[in-house]
Order: sequence, then structure tokens, then C-alpha cells
Amino acid sequence: MKTKPDGERLSKLAGLIEKGMSKSRASKLATLELQEHAQRTPSGSLLRQIILGGQDGVVNVLGLVLGVASATSDARLILISGLAGTFAESISMAAVAYTSSRATQDNYVSEREREKWEMANAPDIEREEVRLIYMKKGFTGKTLDDIVKKITSNKDKWLDTMMTDELGLGEESKKTNPLREATVVGFASLGGSLIPIVPFFFLPVWEGVVAALGLATVTLFAAGYKKAQMTIGKPWKSGIEMALIGMAAAIAGYAVGAILGGKI
Repeated sequence: MKTKPDGERLSKLAGLIEKGMSKSRASKLATLELQEHAQRTPSGSLLRQIILGGQDGVVNVLGLVLGVASATSDARLILISGLAGTFAESISMAAVAYTSSRATQDNYVSEREREKWEMANAPDIEREEVRLIYMKKGFTGKTLDDIVKKITSNKDKWLDTMMTDELGLGEESKKTNPLREATVVGFASLGGSLIPIVPFFFLPVWEGVVAALGLATVTLFAAGYKKAQMTIGKPWKSGIEMALIGMAAAIAGYAVGAILGGKI
């Protein structure tokens, strides 16, 4: 079942409230909305990692094998270079994902410790920062005083407020898992990289070139289409954009191989 966009869902909720929905019923629905959003965030992150690794694998290895294919008619050489590129690309992407995720994680921990120290050694300044945060949100007077008092009376809530509202480091940064991200991106890249190579196991070089280009284009289009369906944007437009990226890589790779191979 397709999930409605947040704006549409919230508009419907607001309409139901206007028609006389009880506050308790509205509260239950709002709670469900928040829970669903919390579940969607990890899924969105996983989708991003899969698309990142898969797209990079398809595009890079497609350019590589077409470049080699344009310079030689030796299918064995194309396969060797393609497989070498596949494993090098997968390991490289996994390493990049790990170090990037680890840097995000380390930054979160470092900033959290810094905020803890500031709360312990300069509490008045930190309280004033909370006041300024909620003042910018439109709260004033006694309401603002009550909010500041309530938040700063609980150190965990206080710290979470500083991390999220002052530094912009939310739950996604907190829950970053470098090993998981490296694994997902690495295997996604491996799977994507194999797509342009498979035709050369079964077809002559020229037919393999055509098949590789077709398979890669369809795969990239499908990935872009699905991404837009699960996030935001027009599926057809997103699919075409990703397919064009693959075509550009293929043209570049083929041109370089043809030039160096003396075919142009």
C-alpha cells in the first residue's frame, strides 16, 4: 500500500479535527504519525546507501567496460578489467562509507561531550541559549520562561535540545552505524558493478556492449523511479535523470577507449 505524502496526511488530519474529531483521537493519530516517521527515517537512510553504492557501481564499471570494449575485441580482457574494477570499486565505496559514517559518529560524540561540559561549567549561558532557541520559535513571556525551566530541569532533555536545535545533530547522527553503512554500500556497489559485466559472459563483444548499455540504463532508470516513489519528486523525471548519468559515463568511457585504441 502506497504511503501518502506527509503534507497530504497532515492536511487530512487537520480536516478531521475541524469536523469535530476529539482531542484524544487526534492525539492518538498524531502519535501514530510520529512513530511512522521515526520508522521511515532509517528506511530512507538505507535506501540512500543502496542507491549510492548501486548507482556508483553501475556507472563506473559501465564506463570502464565500454572503454575497454571500444579499444579491444578481446572479451577475456574486458571481463578481467571489469571484474577487477568491480571488486576495487566495491571495496573503495565500502571504505568511503565507513570512514564518512565514522566521522559523523565521532563528530556527534565530540559535540555531545562539549555540550555536557558547557552545561556543567557554564549553565547560565546554556540556559540563555535555550531561551534564545525558543524565542526564535515565537515563544515569549511566562510561556517562554516555563519552557526553559522545564527543559533545563532535565539534563537529558536539555542536552538533546542543544544537540538538535543548536547544532542540528539529530537522531540520524546519533544512530549512525559505520559497519552497517559500509556493508550496505559495499554490497550495493558490488551488485551494481556486476550488471554491465554479465552480458560479456554470454555474448560477443559488440552484442555485449549493447546489452550492457541497455541493462545499465534500465537499472538506473528503475532505481531513480523507485527513489522518487519512496521519497519525493516525479518518478519518471528521477528515473530519466539517473539513466542519463549512466549514458554520460558510457559515452565518456567509450570515447576514451576508442581514442586510445586508435578507432577515432
